[in-house]
Amino acid sequence: MLKIRFQRIGRKNDPSFRAVLTDSKNSTKSGKFLEILGTYNPKAKDDSAKKNLNTERIKYWISQGAKCSDTMHNFLVHDQVIVGKKVNVLPRKQPTVKRKELKAKK
Repeated sequence: MLKIRFQRIGRKNDPSFRAVLTDSKNSTKSGKFLEILGTYNPKAKDDSAKKNLNTERIKYWISQGAKCSDTMHNFLVHDQVIVGKKVNVLPRKQPTVKRKELKAKK
C-alpha cells in the first residue's frame, strides 16, 4: 500500500521534512520513496516558506488509493486540501499508579 508521509532531512537540531510517497513497508529512514510531494521547514520565519506542498499531486495519489499518515492528514486538513476531521496523533495518557497500589495488585 502506498503512503504519503514526512521524511526527516536536515542536520541534528535543525529539523526539516520532505513529504514523500512511499511503500508502507519501507522504513521512514530508509530513503526509499517514489516521489517527492513537497517540503516542510518548521524553523522558517514566514508561513509561505514553512510549507511547500504540491497539492495537485497529493490529491492525485489519494485518488489512486494512497493513504496519508496521521500527521500528514492533519496538515492537509489544516490547509483545506482534503475535507475531514483531524486525527489525534499523541499517545493516550494512562493514569498514574502509586507504587503501593502496584505491589498490592501483584
